[in-house]
Amino acid sequence: MAWWLSIRVDRLRGGPLTVQIHDAIRRDVVEGVLHPGARLPSSRQLATDLGVSRSVVVEAYDRLIAEGYLDAVRGSGTRVARHLPQAPTVSPPPDIPTDPPLDGGVRLDLRPCAGIGVDFPHRDWLTAYQRAVRAVGRTDLDRPLLVGAPGLRAELASYLGRTAGARVEPAGTVVTAGYPAALRLLATALRRLGHGTVAVEDPCDPWHRRILAGAGLRTYALPVDRYGADARALAGSDVRAVLVNPGHHFPTGVTMSEERRARLLRWAQETDGWVIELDRDGDLWLETGRRPLALQRADPLRVAYAGTASGVLGPSLRLGWMCVPPGLLPAVRQVGAEWDFAADNLTQLAFAEFLGSGLFDRHTRRTRDRWRARRTALRQAVHRHLPQARLLGTAGPNVYLRLPGHVDEASLVTAARWRGVSVLGARHFAFRRPPEAPALVVGYAGLPRSGLFEAMRAIEEALREQPGAAPLRRTA
Repeated sequence: MAWWLSIRVDRLRGGPLTVQIHDAIRRDVVEGVLHPGARLPSSRQLATDLGVSRSVVVEAYDRLIAEGYLDAVRGSGTRVARHLPQAPTVSPPPDIPTDPPLDGGVRLDLRPCAGIGVDFPHRDWLTAYQRAVRAVGRTDLDRPLLVGAPGLRAELASYLGRTAGARVEPAGTVVTAGYPAALRLLATALRRLGHGTVAVEDPCDPWHRRILAGAGLRTYALPVDRYGADARALAGSDVRAVLVNPGHHFPTGVTMSEERRARLLRWAQETDGWVIELDRDGDLWLETGRRPLALQRADPLRVAYAGTASGVLGPSLRLGWMCVPPGLLPAVRQVGAEWDFAADNLTQLAFAEFLGSGLFDRHTRRTRDRWRARRTALRQAVHRHLPQARLLGTAGPNVYLRLPGHVDEASLVTAARWRGVSVLGARHFAFRRPPEAPALVVGYAGLPRSGLFEAMRAIEEALREQPGAAPLRRTA
């Protein structure tokens, strides 16, 4: 078998070797094993690998070129022809949750967190990565430690204490390949400790419920109002663990009040329970005044604090972390030792350099300014095209846009999509109870001012065409 091409020849089978090579390459091209544009080894290299005369390979290549399966370009070698149709891809099993694909007609993507990557700091990240690679040691190239690279854990502990007021030690910090991996790790540890149910905010990110269910946990609805999640709803339940977004609830954007925070912590102490605090966008607090301090600061023995780099740098960077209470840490480490939740070492070391050098702080300041400008543009667009809608709150690069009560939310979302706008309604995030009023969850990070105005105009047109729609009145 060839080293650089997955074909083989069989001298015992009989027949010309040229035909065997020709048929094997043609079959791989037709079946999609060899993709359009894929580079093939030189005739000399393939002849050496297969132990045949070079003229045998040259003849097979020439026939495939004449038949249109291969192209020979001077300076680029021999490649699979690009004009060939792609072989059909294998679809994922239906039980694996996937984001709905965007069809070709969608021009303006307003889904939550869409477009965060457009502001990725390419030059600064490259600088941090180069510094990390130049300083890498032999042990840094070994298998990643289950709890994360020591350098990154130390930088995270320092950064989270400085910016969020979290009481964090490197020994209690665990780095994972993204926030979903951190939540899955925590959920599995809780299940092994005997927990059967976790309370989640209602509404919430449906992906969180899927992760908890995948770990064998039931979910309990914890209602959210303008003051945040209310722990009084846990009275009489068997719940001993809660997942909350106290700084900025997603998707409504409300901040948990001090009274609600104190009540939740009292519940955890009185029931020997655990609180999982997700801080998904605290680095980019856009409101006036200082961002709320981490809930974990008030009780580091009961609160597990989790965060992610994707909220600032984009979802392609799979890097998350959690600060685990001492009572949960042994179970978390045991689960981590059995399954591989770690991010790769080079990404961890680069992010540690990114944090420690101040490049991350500089990027968040720039991103904060951009997002504030875009949010202002969105508010102006809503005022012009949807004057009776109301912005309830902001959660990172998303706003919760409450609509008049007569609006049919589902048909509006569909009609907007027909006009090239992809947006999600509030019902997509509802758990046990329907939203108080129809609403849209609008992501604005990836669109310029003109795109935001165009998207709101398209939603206005869709809204006007709803049966029985009341006329939109401009407000002063």
